[in-house]
Amino acid sequence: MVLAAGRGERMRPLTDQCPKPLLEVRGKPLMQWHLEALSREGIETVVVNTAWLGEQVEAAFGERAQWSDASPQRLLYSHEGRDFGGALETAGGIVRALPLLDEVFWVVAGDVFMPQFPFARQARERFMAGDASAHLWLVPNPPHNPRGDFGLASDGRAVNEAAERYTFSTVALYRKAFFAGFVPGNPQGLRAPLAPLLRAAMDNGAVTAELWTGGWTDVGTPERLAQLNAP
Repeated sequence: MVLAAGRGERMRPLTDQCPKPLLEVRGKPLMQWHLEALSREGIETVVVNTAWLGEQVEAAFGERAQWSDASPQRLLYSHEGRDFGGALETAGGIVRALPLLDEVFWVVAGDVFMPQFPFARQARERFMAGDASAHLWLVPNPPHNPRGDFGLASDGRAVNEAAERYTFSTVALYRKAFFAGFVPGNPQGLRAPLAPLLRAAMDNGAVTAELWTGGWTDVGTPERLAQLNAP
């Protein structure tokens, strides 16, 4: 699942007429970098949630995409803006799309740039063989988040409190069971953030994590976008 429902307030005025996942980075819409990476790993169906200017996202990518020599990719859309008048926040949006997703599924935000991340099949298989309900990829803290989000214990468990904390990249694998406290499909349009769920699950030892040291940028401001596109 690619998260593409945010308003992108800090990116204004660039996002006044264009949803943030469609802003171009190095000649491609930001979200396309994820779609191509997922396709290279053989992931043929991707769910995209939308809200702000969501019709532009669907118009840009359609229901089927073909990236280079990879297999055709099917795109399914969860239009939170159309159905509920706005974004449902991260957990609410995932739960809304849950009936469209596999028992184990990837999630990544459409506004982060990490073109070398592999979405490896082996990582999914390792996760499925374990007992965690979520597995996160953490990154070294960028200047705009110096205190980080979560720690990483020696046994590979993600923890809330640690001497050294890292930033959550937004990339994760989840089991549907992680969202067991919600009605699948979120028919009431409940708005729910993800962080409290992750923190509660960490306290129960149900979240694992690993560190990603490849390129990663949270494209959260026009300045960061300009830096990525600088010659």
